[in-house]
Formats: sequence, C-alpha cells, structure tokens
Amino acid sequence: MSDDLVTRAHWGNLEGQRWAGLARLSTEELEGGGPDADEASSGRRFVPMTGRDIKSTEEQEKDGRQFVESRGGRYVHTYMEPDTSAWKRRRVRLPDGSTGYRVVRPVFEGALEDLKRGTTPDGERVDGLIVYDIDRLTRDPRHLEDAIEVVEHHRRPIIDITGTLDLLTDNGRAMARVLVAMANKQSADTSRRVRRKHQALQQAGIPVGGQRPFGWQEDRRTLDSAEAGLIRKAARRLIKGAPWHAVVAEWNRMGITTPRGKPWDSRNVQRVMTSPRVCGYRAHSVMDLNEETGRETRREVIVRDEQGDPVRGKWERILKPAEWQALCAILEAGPKRGAGHNARTHLATGTLRCGKDECGAPLRALKASPSQKKPEGYFFYACAAKTTGRGCGGVRIPGPETDELIGKLVIAKYEEEAAEREATTTPQAWPKEAELVNVREDLADLKQARRQRQISAERYYADLAEYEAEERQLIGERNAWQRKTIAARGKPVDMAKEWNRKDITLAERRAYIERTLTAVVVLPVGSGRRVPVRDRLVPVWAD
Repeated sequence: MSDDLVTRAHWGNLEGQRWAGLARLSTEELEGGGPDADEASSGRRFVPMTGRDIKSTEEQEKDGRQFVESRGGRYVHTYMEPDTSAWKRRRVRLPDGSTGYRVVRPVFEGALEDLKRGTTPDGERVDGLIVYDIDRLTRDPRHLEDAIEVVEHHRRPIIDITGTLDLLTDNGRAMARVLVAMANKQSADTSRRVRRKHQALQQAGIPVGGQRPFGWQEDRRTLDSAEAGLIRKAARRLIKGAPWHAVVAEWNRMGITTPRGKPWDSRNVQRVMTSPRVCGYRAHSVMDLNEETGRETRREVIVRDEQGDPVRGKWERILKPAEWQALCAILEAGPKRGAGHNARTHLATGTLRCGKDECGAPLRALKASPSQKKPEGYFFYACAAKTTGRGCGGVRIPGPETDELIGKLVIAKYEEEAAEREATTTPQAWPKEAELVNVREDLADLKQARRQRQISAERYYADLAEYEAEERQLIGERNAWQRKTIAARGKPVDMAKEWNRKDITLAERRAYIERTLTAVVVLPVGSGRRVPVRDRLVPVWAD
C-alpha cells in the first residue's frame, strides 16, 4: 500500500490511510520594541505570531483533522511545536564534533523520523503528514530537503491544506524550493531591519521594552528610590568585603522580591549589581561558545560610540562607573572562600583542623553526652576516630567557647585592616593606564592592517589572541585596583556591629570566617592537662 500513498494523496484520495498533523506556533522575528523586548538583547526578538493570518496550533489541528477525515482518512496524532522558529539558526555541536549553525526543531525532526518508520510515538500506524501551509512546515532549505527525502525516497506524503505546498510531484518540489527560499529571504530581511533599528536605539542610549529592571520604575528611566537605595547599600557592603550571600539573605529577610515577584538568589543579585545599566551604560548581549563543551553562555557588552567611548543610557544611573567596575572585579575574580553558603549547622565546621602531627583532618561537631552533665545543646569539636579512616581521634575542644573566640578573631582582623586603610594613602591614578591605552591602540592598528590586507589571516588571529589576552589581564588588574581604591575611600565594615546583628544568619557568619581565615588549627593537650581554649587555637589567615 505504501508504494501508492504519494500517488493517492496527489489525487486527494486518503481513504483507509492514517495521518498525523504538524501544528507550529511561529516565533518569527518582529520589528520594533514591545513588552517582550530586552534592552540588553542582541537586537533580535522572536515572539509568537498569533492573529493576522497566523492560526493557533489548536486551529491548525482542527483544520488538519477535518481535511483528512473529509477525504476518507483517519487523523491519529498531532505533533505540537509551540514557540518555535522555522528560520532562526542556533550554534550547535555537530556529530563530527565541529560547530555549525542549524535551525533547531526537534519536534519537526522527530515527526519526519516517525513518518519514515510509519509509526507515531504512541505506536499508531501513520501514512502521511499534513500541515496548514508551507510556512508551517519550514522556512529553512535544509529542512525542506529533509521533508522531500521522506516523500521521494520513503514514499510518505506530506501535504498542506491551503495548496501552497506540493512535495508530491517534481514540479511541485521545484516550486517548494523557490517558495522556501523566498520565505527564508523574507525572514532574513526582517532580521536585518530589526538589527539595524536596535543598533540605532543602542547608539542613542534609548531603553526598549521588557521586564522592569530592578531599581527603576516601569518607564525604565526613572529610579525607584527604595530599590536604588538597596543597590547602593549592597554595593558598599560588597566592595568592603561582604559576601554575595549576605546581600541575598538581607533582601529576602526584608521581603524584597525580584521584578518577577520571586525570592533572590546569588546569581540574580550578581546580575543586577554587575549590569552596565546600574552605572548608566547602554549594553547588549552576546553569546559565547565553549568549543570544548559546545555550550553557549550569554554576557553583556557595553555599547560604544564611534570614538570607542561607552554610550550613556537615557535613564538615571544608580552607581558611579568606578563602583560598578569594582563590583565586576569582585565577580570576575571567581569563586572565593565565603562567597557562597552551605547547609552546615555549626559555625566552625570546615574551618577547624586537627593539630596533631601527620593528621590535619577537619574537626566535626559532636553533641555532649548526658554523662558529661553539660547544658542543653552543648557540643564539642573533635577529630574523627582512627577507625573511620578520616582522622586520628586525638583532639577535642569545647564548641561554644571556640565559636566565641573565632568570632573575636574575625572582628580583630577587620579592625586591623581598617586601621591600615586609614593610615595608607591610595594613589588617585591607576599606574598602568597608559599601558592599557597602548594595547588598545595596537589592537586597532592590527585590525586596520588586516582590513588593508597588509598581514595574513594566520598572523592576524595569532597576534589578536595575544593582544586580547593582554588587554583582559590589564582590565582585570585595573578593576581590582579600583575596588581597593573605592574600599579605601569608604568607611570600613564595622565587623563588631555586623557580627552581633540580631538578624545575622549562621551562613553569613560562616562566610565572614571563610573570607578571613583559611583554617584554625586546634593544638592537642596531654592527658589530664587543662589549657585555655584561646591558647589552643592557631589561626591561618586568608590572603
């Protein structure tokens, strides 16, 4: 029967056949801003196209069912493809390990594979596939050829309702190739116009629609005084050494939510605090590909004018550029001790280390036994027994007294650094600024030489990598210097006040410990000896 399926479909005879439908909701590229646009976007906005002449997936399914049943066939399955573009290409890892750009439509590709086998995902027999029109099938020539292969070589018909798609004859397939090529060009033209418009908006520093950014009102230009105040306060704390989690915990305790009404986490706080928007710079997003993993990551890049200067946005800024750069330097430095939080329930767990020779194992918290007649909740820090293979079992120290002394060590360290800061005069100019300017001039000269074909592509890319690596290193050094400069100008953290806050969490205290101390070594004592706890603790300060 399968040999004449294509012929019978060509004549409109579907009697006794089983058909599936493909219903796709377009997300083609639209021009202009709107409620779903993002000012940091790359200039492309893909949103569902409903209304006008675009039918919903439910309408497409209904029309396909009626079409098949009116010609004697049976409609057995629908491949729903919501929020999918038939044109937009994404960077993907190909089977041979290389990188390519493809239109990613797993539902469409799965439908073609099922059609080749003649079976739906539910195990039903399927003889053909129906779509509303050629636009619902594809706008990508590569996908069109995949569909033609199913019809021509596997003899499974693919038809449409409106009559714009004919893959059943040689002439129809030739015309389908022309129509898809024109549709592809139409999408490309729209993309070009949208990109050009967004580039103009970026250069003018004009914000576009989208989710209200935290710190501003709905117009995206006027500051929300309460939220802006929170950002300024958080920036001061972070620059002075507070961990990101401390800000997260404080905002969540206060009932502050994201613009979407959700609780804060470290990633969201970092995104807000390091966005160029907070210091008034216009930005857009770019995608970076990890060649080893094939994964893409999005990052924000400052929009620059023809002179290479940052474009100022048409909104009120919250932080000064130097403060923003200092926050970026904190984030770029990578994970640090005390930058996160964990589920440990005792203050010094993970920080205390056994001081016996050739041990050095971390101490764990142990609840005091009833025979020791200690107060309720009293505990010790102890090295695990030899039998566990995780320690020597030769060191134990009272828990509450140890926690109290570690808190005093942290406070004393912060007070010492505050005194040093007051006694140090920080230079007002970064000493390597001229070096950074020279590297950027070398980069510009290199690009100009390549444009004029004065150097080979091989030489260009080799030198480009070297100059860019040097530029990144210098920028990192400058950001770190600015962070120290700003911290020196401001009032140091009052750690005694911070440590004894009523609402401070255990995780926050642990974060301050880990930022201050690499470890605290607990010295052993001989049998029957009594040594004060303070004489048994040897701090190892963090760099």
